[in-house]
Amino acid sequence: MKDIETIGRNIVHSAIKVHKTLGPGLLESVYQKCLAYELEKVGLTVACEVPIPVKYDEVSIDLGFRIDMMIQQTVIIENKTVEKLLPIHQAQLLTYLKLTKLNLGYLLNWNVPLMKDGIKRMVNNLNR
Repeated sequence: MKDIETIGRNIVHSAIKVHKTLGPGLLESVYQKCLAYELEKVGLTVACEVPIPVKYDEVSIDLGFRIDMMIQQTVIIENKTVEKLLPIHQAQLLTYLKLTKLNLGYLLNWNVPLMKDGIKRMVNNLNR
């Protein structure tokens, strides 16, 4: 099992590699498939479009929330192709981290000239 920081480095490295190859301007789904391929090549387990139910009063309610990518059942990736990342995108990722009780997530905005400018790392309950 790889530690969370190694997984994070693999995500950043793979995202930059995919973006250098494809550039901006494609659909989120294209980047997601290519990123999943790259991450699987380095030995990581990738699940895409993972449903997240909301637990309310001992009931699990499926509201159609889907995580773009879950890596090693440990890290969440949300892919965007937007002019710029907005607070609502960060709120979405933080909500997914809270619902899954995971600590680390990445917002990846593929619609940028340099991928390093489109990567936002977010943590939840780092010191739990």
